[in-house]
Amino acid sequence: MNYTLFVLIAYAILMIGSTVLLTQKEGNIERFCVGDRNTGWGMSALSIAATWIWAPALFTSTENAYTKGFAGLFWFLIPNVLCLILFIPFAKKIRKEMPEGITLSGYMYEKYHSKPVRNVYLFQLGALSALSTGVQLLAGSKILSMLSGIPFAAMTIIMAVIAFSYSQFSGIKASILTDAIQMVFMLAVSICFVVFGIKNDGGFETLVKGLGGAAGDAGSLFSKRGWEIFLGFGLPTTIGLLSGPFGDQCFWQRAFSVRKDRIGRAFFIGALLFGIVPLSMGILGFIGAGMGYAATDTGIVNFELISALLPAWAVVPFLFMIISGLLSTIDSNLCAVSSLATDIVRKKTLGKSKISMIILLAVGIGVANIPGLTVTHLFLMYGTLRAATLLPTVFTLAGAKLKPQGIVAGIISALLIGLPIFGYGNIQGIAAYKTAGSLLTVILSGTVALAVSRTGGVNHG
Repeated sequence: MNYTLFVLIAYAILMIGSTVLLTQKEGNIERFCVGDRNTGWGMSALSIAATWIWAPALFTSTENAYTKGFAGLFWFLIPNVLCLILFIPFAKKIRKEMPEGITLSGYMYEKYHSKPVRNVYLFQLGALSALSTGVQLLAGSKILSMLSGIPFAAMTIIMAVIAFSYSQFSGIKASILTDAIQMVFMLAVSICFVVFGIKNDGGFETLVKGLGGAAGDAGSLFSKRGWEIFLGFGLPTTIGLLSGPFGDQCFWQRAFSVRKDRIGRAFFIGALLFGIVPLSMGILGFIGAGMGYAATDTGIVNFELISALLPAWAVVPFLFMIISGLLSTIDSNLCAVSSLATDIVRKKTLGKSKISMIILLAVGIGVANIPGLTVTHLFLMYGTLRAATLLPTVFTLAGAKLKPQGIVAGIISALLIGLPIFGYGNIQGIAAYKTAGSLLTVILSGTVALAVSRTGGVNHG
């Protein structure tokens, strides 16, 4: 049997089996979305880390280290870790203010009693889930299709079906349990790859030599090349990443699910655990650059390096790690959209929430199959999308008094002005447009919301 298919089948059996054996099929809509609101910090930390390990964490980290050296990995890794830590006080605040909550959009509705506010948040959170699901399917199917010979489109469907099979069984409990299993495996494999890579391919000298990237000019944050990387990649990436959890229902859902007095510990440990995986993948990129490896496709250079530098059997755990990382985010997105469905339908039923999961997968499969799209393009695009609600969310949780029309105007301004400018710069590869678009997306949503809110009228909060 083709070893790629073997890995897929083994993954499916392990995740479905664990879910069926260790959780109970859930029939209550609230417990399906947030469990018993008493999940321990250890399981939650592993789940938070696994959910944050999406396609870019596995592929873009190695690609940036290989092509952009230390500067590229720095501007990818550090904001990725910090964003989860900065999220902690706001996760605690939303749980305190809305202890029986399920979604961020639901919280904003309760705060402002405004359907337009709820709807604009539902649009942002739902669009993010769709794009995020699409990028996971795109990244995973690209490699799995190449190795197995199964057509790319068919592989996106297979991955989607696997994620749905266990997610629909017990919802958030299934997601957290399988996330924890996946994260333990990813940590073990990524650390082993680094140890083998350093041991077998020139040691620390090769690693240090590779800090400058393949071109050897990106070893410093403050060199000319370092500043170019900051403006073209680092700044828009940092903006997108720091706003990441704030615009992603997956993390608000976990804030409502974890034991109330363990929220801070869960997110802090989760951030540190997450950082180990992209750091390890980045070190592989340094090693490849340091030894002068010529990548055929920099987008999957980690796979190329593991195939070329490590024993043949190493591809099997690597594939299992890739599948784990990608599907952990997809199953989290499925649980997130099932919770968002409770804000959309009048009569909340488990069946309708599960239908929303199927719709999300259909949209994600469609996104993944759009010709010409790359993982990095999608990553930067949805990173900027979630920045559109950052400041209104932060202002509200911080106690600022905003008007509903101000919030709606601010977010729509960000989506109609900032996002298109960023999108153009992203597609054309123009750093100035990407930077301007990222900044406008964040700034417009906040400044317009404040400006409109100061014109008078009834405030909420």
